[in-house]
Amino acid sequence: MNSTTDTAARLRRAIAFRDLHEGPRPFVVPNPWDAGTARILASFGFAALATTGAGLAHSLGRPDGANQLTRAEVLANAAAIVDATGLPVTADLESGFGPAPEDVAETIRLAAAAGLVGGSVEDSTGRDEDPVRPLDEAVERVAAAVEAAKALDFPFTVTARAENFFQGLPDLDDTIRRLRAYEAAGADVLYAPGLPDADSIRAVCSAVGRPVNVLMTGALKLSVADLGDLGVRRVSTGSALSRAALGALVRAAREITGSGTFGFGTDALPYADANDLLAAAPAPSAPPADRESDPAP
Repeated sequence: MNSTTDTAARLRRAIAFRDLHEGPRPFVVPNPWDAGTARILASFGFAALATTGAGLAHSLGRPDGANQLTRAEVLANAAAIVDATGLPVTADLESGFGPAPEDVAETIRLAAAAGLVGGSVEDSTGRDEDPVRPLDEAVERVAAAVEAAKALDFPFTVTARAENFFQGLPDLDDTIRRLRAYEAAGADVLYAPGLPDADSIRAVCSAVGRPVNVLMTGALKLSVADLGDLGVRRVSTGSALSRAALGALVRAAREITGSGTFGFGTDALPYADANDLLAAAPAPSAPPADRESDPAP
């Protein structure tokens, strides 16, 4: 029985993931974009993984943020990542895949059936003219996700995302107002991707009572310990890892077409190392409670 259909293993993963949010310090949940990158990340000792909509979209030759991924594609990718490692996996479920709250609820049910133990629902629309949903509409969708999650036979962690900053609308007051509303609607974790600095992160963490996830970028220049001091409970990498891989590919292509040299190979992961990483056994489906949740040094 595989990881997506083993209900006992899924329950263990779900409890382990939920409990990570109550640990003594923040945990990092990196974002693989396929089974291979999931296995590589698992080998470094991460306690949980998260999917990336942008990473998947780019791997399929599509831009992100324009509603070009289908629910079936996202959940098939998530199921492959679950089966690759046996670790708890939470998914980027975009805005819930559908115009109505009932569509969001169905997405949660299908995510659970795919072996996921958590998922995020964002309040973006994918439309340039009105990138963020009205608050009342967004709250209804979060509430539908929460209701569907609570009807499951295991603790499915619902993360509600306020997309203002990520959509170029840097309104901290409205972001906090949205996160508080999503908390009141029952979201387990709150997330405002694109927060620009330590002060805004501290303000968000201080304003809500549920665990806060922060999207870490190089521009923030903050460590896991720094984020913990600000009140953060979970740290994700979003599409940064997939874009780092794309960056290496683009630099290599530029070198080949520009100078006709192949120096990029010096920094490539050795062939034998790649095989060894991908041949490693999947991680256990339920990490011990005292396991370090950050990558091993």
